[in-house]
Amino acid sequence: MTTPRSYLILHGWQNHRPKDHWQHWLADRLTALGHHVTYPGLPDPDDPGLDVWLGELARHLEESEGTGERVVVAHSASAVLWLHAAARGMGELRRVHRVLLVAPPSGSVLARHPEVAAFAPPPLDFALPCPTRLVAGDDDPYCPEGAATLFAEPLGIPADILPGAGHLSLETGYGPWPAVLDWCLDATVPLRARPAG
Repeated sequence: MTTPRSYLILHGWQNHRPKDHWQHWLADRLTALGHHVTYPGLPDPDDPGLDVWLGELARHLEESEGTGERVVVAHSASAVLWLHAAARGMGELRRVHRVLLVAPPSGSVLARHPEVAAFAPPPLDFALPCPTRLVAGDDDPYCPEGAATLFAEPLGIPADILPGAGHLSLETGYGPWPAVLDWCLDATVPLRARPAG
């Protein structure tokens, strides 16, 4: 194997890292391949604090191991967490080589939930600190405006929009998801929907 990479996998609102979720599956697969994987339980996932989560993001990036490529995979509220960190110019983001934003929720949806209203995306008028890709469902109830229109186009990043994938959660069948593992190992691979069945 080449130099082990470091992966930071970040969950979203109300996600208590269930064993069947694709993020848990991904962390297990990457670890088995010899990579450094951090999949932290972020504080108060049911009632998260934006500044608290930003502090956790900075801490985990500072503590990332190894000399290989550093990759972040952020789902849902953590996808917009990354955007807040970039908008604020968080220096630790420069340690990251590439990022996958998975199913970022829209501000219109977040604003309806007091627990996460502060996570509503900032104005997307900043440069991202490293190559970034977006993947989202074409029918995500947490982003009814469409993630390509709302996020990928203004940020100028590539997007894979998956039919019928919803919020890319357990509820829409996203346990094992081979395509996300493929992307983690090779950034040129497009994200695809999980196999049916």
